[in-house]
Amino acid sequence: MERLNLHGWLPIRVWPVAGQWQVDWCWFGDLPLHQPFFRDAVEDALRLPFNQAFRRQTPLSALAEWQAQSPGLAPSAFILHASRCGSTLISQMLAGLDDHIVVSEPPPLDALLRSDLPAAERLSAISGLLSAYGQRRGGNQQRLVIKLDAWNIGEWPLLRECFPDTPWLFVYRDPLEIAVSHLRRPGMHMVPGMLGDGVLEDGLPFEGREDFIARRLGRLLEAGLAHCRDSGGMVVNYSELPEAMGGRLAEFFGLSAEQRQQVFATTGRHAKQPSQVFVADGEDKRREASALLQTRVQNCAQAPYEALEIFRIDTICGEGACSRSAAKQS
Repeated sequence: MERLNLHGWLPIRVWPVAGQWQVDWCWFGDLPLHQPFFRDAVEDALRLPFNQAFRRQTPLSALAEWQAQSPGLAPSAFILHASRCGSTLISQMLAGLDDHIVVSEPPPLDALLRSDLPAAERLSAISGLLSAYGQRRGGNQQRLVIKLDAWNIGEWPLLRECFPDTPWLFVYRDPLEIAVSHLRRPGMHMVPGMLGDGVLEDGLPFEGREDFIARRLGRLLEAGLAHCRDSGGMVVNYSELPEAMGGRLAEFFGLSAEQRQQVFATTGRHAKQPSQVFVADGEDKRREASALLQTRVQNCAQAPYEALEIFRIDTICGEGACSRSAAKQS
């Protein structure tokens, strides 16, 4: 069999064609993935003259073959989140470090996680995909951090099966503030019918956007809490950011003293739109929330949020002597 040569190429799409899954690859060379989302990096790379002239497509099996031939870095951490809650800030802070590869919400991973492939084939493809992302493409990269889409909380057990020893965290925020953000600009998981069946489905009829978003958010927070309890995920509240990157999150990611200083270089900019200055908007969002939205969030999402807060505070106290009131200030 001819040996693969995929150095400098990254998978940008996986999809089935007549029952056979294919992989689209894009040439990145040694370009770092510094953009807020993987899709942004892909858009930039596709503008390169080389990528406009050449395409590369392989069967799905090439992912496992490439991993066997050229093993990439194994994931050092996974970031799961409730959406609009600071996970992009964390990933962008890490992306500025020379020894980190940070891949944020890559569509091929989402496609494989939610595919109907046989279990063994799907696990092999996921492992091969992340190995491809973990290729050292210049520099001295030592760590691979993967940020998932918010709705992938439903597929977390599958990813955990593939990488049982990889540490992970779940980022969340006051649910009313998240809900307002989705009313302004809904994510895929907050649009009825967009994602199909999954853990966020509750089988109830659609009764307005406020109700739908609140219910979805409640189920997402419940799932995050359950998985953190079951498989040792760290819980992080948006209110801890960015300061926690110099403390308990720095320890979680294994940052050196110098890196703890370096990660704060980007915190004055908007994580999703780096050309803009960051302005805290929590209070504005809470003032914007209608009475209906407040009621629906209170009924559907407040209880799991408060349970996450108790779990977080107990975890922080377990890491060192503290009082519950002091932990709330962290």
